[in-house]
Amino acid sequence: MADPFEKVDHPLLGQHVRDVASGTEGKLVAVVREEVRRIYGEPTYAPIAYIRMASGRELTTAAANIEAT
Repeated sequence: MADPFEKVDHPLLGQHVRDVASGTEGKLVAVVREEVRRIYGEPTYAPIAYIRMASGRELTTAAANIEAT
């Protein structure tokens, strides 16, 4: 079985970013292409950003929601 997640290159990887949806800040540790839903049995994918906060916990958000700080 293939890996369901595909890593995506992003210009802000490893940098300090802000999630504009929640205001949360942290380091962008990964962007992955994940299946978000199925339409008529066909998967739909979206780039999801993983942000590690100072506490060590990670937050996920749409990659379009991140900006450099």
